[in-house]
Amino acid sequence: MIGNENKPRIGIFGRRNSGKSSLINYLTGQQIAIVSAQAGSTTDPVRKSMEIGGVGPVVLIDTAGIDDSGTLGRERVQRAMQVLPEVDLAIILFTDNLFGTEERELLAGCRGRQTPCIVVCSQTDRHQPDKALLDTVGREAGAEVFQLTVADVSRREPLLELIRKALPETAYRHNSLLGDVIAAGDTVVMVTPIDSSAPEGRMILPQVQVLRDILDNHACAVVCRENELATALGRMTAPPRLVVTDSQVYPMVAKIVPDEVYLTSFSVVLARAKGLFDRYLEGARTISSLRDGDRVLLLESCTHNVTCEDIGRVKLPARLRQFTGKTLQCEVIGGASPIERPLSDYALVIQCGGCVVTPKQLRARLEPALQAGVPITNYGLALAYLAGILERSVRIFNR
Repeated sequence: MIGNENKPRIGIFGRRNSGKSSLINYLTGQQIAIVSAQAGSTTDPVRKSMEIGGVGPVVLIDTAGIDDSGTLGRERVQRAMQVLPEVDLAIILFTDNLFGTEERELLAGCRGRQTPCIVVCSQTDRHQPDKALLDTVGREAGAEVFQLTVADVSRREPLLELIRKALPETAYRHNSLLGDVIAAGDTVVMVTPIDSSAPEGRMILPQVQVLRDILDNHACAVVCRENELATALGRMTAPPRLVVTDSQVYPMVAKIVPDEVYLTSFSVVLARAKGLFDRYLEGARTISSLRDGDRVLLLESCTHNVTCEDIGRVKLPARLRQFTGKTLQCEVIGGASPIERPLSDYALVIQCGGCVVTPKQLRARLEPALQAGVPITNYGLALAYLAGILERSVRIFNR
């Protein structure tokens, strides 16, 4: 689940020795994936970055063979299939005129998730494609099967063009985070605490993303720590358009920022950009309904060093218990770690801002909770609710 700064994902699926790793080398023009005549050389999904003209950077995901066998093989297949919900485009390979149940299950999975796919008949220099089968598969896939041998470099650009056309623009053309609520010349104050959980010598990714968006919109960014906020505001000849703060210092910042100045958090900004914003708002309002013994699941898209000031593992659970006065069982799962317990066991799921994942990945992670009818929210909106300023934190987006 760990992303690569919101690059679109292209998953490559197929049986063992169908040419998946060779395809990655072919597309990138580099020998970056291990190719072997021995079946099963790719085990866990492997991610490779490349640049596609007209699209930009993408992540190619090389998966294990969908026909792998044995106890370990079945686990590899399961991991390969777990990739499908997070990809923006699937490439399904088959060779030697073998297109069966496994490939059709992939097609059905793509249709069910409305994920576009390209079907490639590979190794055509070694196995003569059967025209009737190509026609059948093309009808099932809803598009002509692309025939390929990696020995023919002239087929690389046509395949890349097919990928460009199939990849949804929403996967690589991202809307501005704040472009609809700030204008050129506006001043935006960013409040960025520096504690033991802050990375050494740099800002965290959500802060960098918001800063870049402010600059892209030709607004002026003022960056300070929470202890310098009052001084920074006092030196301004006019109030700022917006203050964006780290959620963990919401109570302190809310007291300093005048009510007429818009206030939100980095996590709320990301929640709005990633989708499911209305569901997050609904979920935040259910916090007051939590009861003794309820389980709360906190999902973090990245993995990081845990400190005594960790927001997800320490501060947020403590504030939930303090606010509700209930004995809550808070569990944190980071990165791509599986959720072992049934989602129906949880009273609430709280997702981090998701700065390192795409909206598709975030939706895939939360879909089981949505299907189970479990309320969901995110760190920023939950902390705003706990601070009593939920409505204020989203006011700028409800104009």
